[in-house]
Amino acid sequence: MGKRHGPEEIIGKLREAEIILAQGGTTGDACRRIAVTEQTYYRWRKEYGGLKTDWPAGYFLPA
Repeated sequence: MGKRHGPEEIIGKLREAEIILAQGGTTGDACRRIAVTEQTYYRWRKEYGGLKTDWPAGYFLPA
């Protein structure tokens, strides 16, 4: 089994992937840069996509 990422780390990686995609990169490129599979990327985006890093820690974390 691989490494478990914390919610703050996941949100940071999703933000980094958004930047790559905004610069014209592909989803595959973004996933390679943040070192996760596309399946994990899409799962994280579904679970954490609406969260913002400026919210207080523990404000709302999906189960």
